[in-house]
Amino acid sequence: MTEHTLRSELVACAQELDASGLNRGSSGNLSARLGDAILVTPSGVPAARLAPDMLAKMPLDRSDGHYEGPLKPSTEWRFHLDLMRARPDFNAIVHTHAPFSTILAIARKPIPAVHYMMAAFGGPDIRCSGYATYGTPELSTQVLTAMEGRNGCLMANHGMLVGGPNLARAAWLAHELEALAHQYYHVLQIGGGNILTEADLDDAGRSFASYGVQDRARG
Repeated sequence: MTEHTLRSELVACAQELDASGLNRGSSGNLSARLGDAILVTPSGVPAARLAPDMLAKMPLDRSDGHYEGPLKPSTEWRFHLDLMRARPDFNAIVHTHAPFSTILAIARKPIPAVHYMMAAFGGPDIRCSGYATYGTPELSTQVLTAMEGRNGCLMANHGMLVGGPNLARAAWLAHELEALAHQYYHVLQIGGGNILTEADLDDAGRSFASYGVQDRARG
């Protein structure tokens, strides 16, 4: 994929998340791996006004906030860089302030296996990270811990985060995480529900390599 194509896909993905209600205005941020660098959405630009040449390009081997581009990267650039370094299986990261995910994050309630779609996230729960101020190294540390062995997490009093092998898959996971949060929120209103066992999830997980949105380049 060329850099221009990837930039265009990032913009389209950001605008789709905004249109679907998972983000609003300039909230949330996205990144995608580009060789030895990442492309990151800029700080303070609403998705509707985003253009491919506005994205910041940041080298993976630097931690000082260095970037190329006309606009500074999202204030959350640090956890994008750190996750891309720590997780070679991630080529795209999506962070949103989706409503039900954020409600549970404010309550600091991890999501248990209320639905078999939990199998898409690599374990029996969606963890909630500890709290740290946005944009700080401390927040990055909290996120990396919550994402260990997982493809998504809640961020305490903040929002949600997912990572995937490509933008299409990451965006799909963001929608699925918000669906799980929506379901769990409402299950809590009626006193709780039945939680699937790890064996149940293992059975579901065997089919998840080919479930849902796939990399178009692989068919």
